[in-house]
Amino acid sequence: MTHGKKLRDRIAGPGTTPLIGVYDMYSASIAAKHYDGMFVSGFGFAASYYGLPDIGFIAWPDMVAFVQRLRGAFPHHHLLVDIDDGYVDPEVACHVVEHLERIGASGVILEDQKRPRRCGHADGKQVLPLEEYLEKLNQVLETRTDLVVVARTDATDEHDILHRAERLAATDADVVLVDGVRSVEWIKRIREVVGGKPLLFNQIAGGKSPRLSLGELSDLGVDVAIYSTPCLFAAHEAMDSALTGLKAADGRLPVVDPASGIGVRASTTLLERNIARDRLVPESAGV
Repeated sequence: MTHGKKLRDRIAGPGTTPLIGVYDMYSASIAAKHYDGMFVSGFGFAASYYGLPDIGFIAWPDMVAFVQRLRGAFPHHHLLVDIDDGYVDPEVACHVVEHLERIGASGVILEDQKRPRRCGHADGKQVLPLEEYLEKLNQVLETRTDLVVVARTDATDEHDILHRAERLAATDADVVLVDGVRSVEWIKRIREVVGGKPLLFNQIAGGKSPRLSLGELSDLGVDVAIYSTPCLFAAHEAMDSALTGLKAADGRLPVVDPASGIGVRASTTLLERNIARDRLVPESAGV
């Protein structure tokens, strides 16, 4: 079974499928212990790989190389990849999709923003003319073999949001995402216009969308939830706290609890899992 079909089947199952945003191999190693699906977040990758905001700096070969490393370490996890606007041109978008499918990505998200792009929960977003985006989307859909394709709109005008959501749902895209949804009422309105097409909801700490549980999202008819930044923001907070403490202690490291603390042993154990032979066997088979 292909990675695309596995994700598609998971989305079609009961409840809301969570995909956890990862930004490097270490964060992915931790996320893999808790969830069976990852979201390769453009926000997180731009921050970790370039030290830059998510406004269009990502070069597609860098993203492809990262996904290839992820698939090597996590052969059975779902990997949904943010490819922004397809790196501008439809030809590039199709080329990237071919690469990602070949190396084992489960799916991609393609947005309708025009440059300069913004994080989906930031102000100042602009979108391409709808027909221009649909032409790019349809080329990607014709290129993929079995990769899941999420059609995303960043429209902010209320009429345009619903119009675009309805048009995206009418394509052969597998899932529709309206980013930056501001209320439960708007989730309901979008759910209604996309009909039976699976719906994705993006949650980001401090973003514009309401904080909702998977149970609440399932009740609203949301099929997939991506959590773009819990690993990135937790790392930010933890590192800042640790270094503040180190400075206050005049450089003396804290004592590590051998049973539950994170030190060289716990870190090494985590990473050894990524080269263990039993990682090649699905957990359902007894791993």
